[in-house]
Amino acid sequence: MSTVKRTLRDVGALGAAMVAVGASFGAIAIAYGLPAWAPTAMSTVVFAGGSQFLAAGLIAAGNPIAAVLAGLLLNARHLPFGLAIANTIGNSWRDRLIGSHIMTDEAVAFALAETDPARRRRIYWLVGTTLFITWNIGTVLGVLLGGATGDPDALGLDAAFPAALIALILPSLRDRATRLVALAGAAIAVALTPLLPAGLPVLCALLGLLVLAAPSRFLHPKPPVPAPAAPAAPAVAAAPVSPDAEETRC
Repeated sequence: MSTVKRTLRDVGALGAAMVAVGASFGAIAIAYGLPAWAPTAMSTVVFAGGSQFLAAGLIAAGNPIAAVLAGLLLNARHLPFGLAIANTIGNSWRDRLIGSHIMTDEAVAFALAETDPARRRRIYWLVGTTLFITWNIGTVLGVLLGGATGDPDALGLDAAFPAALIALILPSLRDRATRLVALAGAAIAVALTPLLPAGLPVLCALLGLLVLAAPSRFLHPKPPVPAPAAPAAPAVAAAPVSPDAEETRC
């Protein structure tokens, strides 16, 4: 399968999952008692995925300020994302505004997996636009269907996006330094998950970058130098046999 076909297949699978999860958000927002326009407007104007689920619950509980703060906290990871793909989005104000609005983990991961700048730009806009459209379609369907879609976690749809991201970053883990940073960040996030509110463990995973302060011999150990081979013993030339000795042997 060609790279283009494989990319389109992966993006299509993510889009289908996004419709299902977006429908769950729309249905849950309606179940929380929010007006029908609220989840639709949130998906269009905010487009924040998991933050919208959290915000809907906090708004329904009567704490809209906490909803805003929680959304800002959970999406603070977009700051380093923006720095990483600033040149990919484009240089015009229009490209930067729209490109930053459709920024998602998946769009950034797909883009950074490409080495060619032109292909990186195309894949970023393809993934970002696809997920934005499918998320909003799913939200509208969820609003119309009410509570019929249920919880996406019960269907296992919540695992679709992490699985796709893991598949995208696997080639980068061949580098020892990158692998150590990723493992340290994951360990920190898992250890802090029972102790900190949602969103903070993910941000604390950035502390894994401290691994880069380790000595270079630890991050990039030199391969062992093979021992030099022992010199071969010089061949001993056979002594010439005299005719008399040949006769004696006979």
